[in-house]
Amino acid sequence: MQAKPREVYVPPVLQDLRAGTAELHIALEKRLPFFSDALDVPAFKRLIQAYYGFYLPLESALRDSDAIPADFDLSPRLKAQTLHSDLKALGDCGAAIDSLPMCQRLPLIDSSATSLGVLYVLEGATLGGQILRREIASRLGLEAQNGAAFLDVYGAATGRRWREFIEYLGSRPMPTAEREAVVLAAQNTFSCFERWLDSREVLA
Repeated sequence: MQAKPREVYVPPVLQDLRAGTAELHIALEKRLPFFSDALDVPAFKRLIQAYYGFYLPLESALRDSDAIPADFDLSPRLKAQTLHSDLKALGDCGAAIDSLPMCQRLPLIDSSATSLGVLYVLEGATLGGQILRREIASRLGLEAQNGAAFLDVYGAATGRRWREFIEYLGSRPMPTAEREAVVLAAQNTFSCFERWLDSREVLA
């Protein structure tokens, strides 16, 4: 008699997030130019400039919101400084980086639920960077030391950090209204990010 595969419990908030963001995630992924034949080093630098223009104000908003749960350590998950270092490695001087346009239309962060919804998108993007890292290294010769550190910002700890975040998110008791707020914030983060990248003319 064949043993039944063990069912893996997925917390309701993760079920809701996956269902609520799948369409937006796929739509944005299709437009990101990492696998485009037209992507060269100058185009990659413009893309990293656009990412910096979104991550820096969004991470500042997270820090300033007072909405991050007290038991969650945000500091090691901030990535704008790594993007800044990548831009310097790609040839931008400090003054040029400081003058880059910054996104003004950010998702609302007014509760622990909304902060976690935003972080779900940012942490998920970091996990996906592992595939992009290999592509950019192979095609453009860019790696952590010469302009693509953002794509491998957690290094060998990437998988572990993602699991820790998911476990943290799934362990928090959340009523339906709070789960809805998490999902809405994640959806808004995807939408704001795509609109911003569109405005910077870096999407396919």
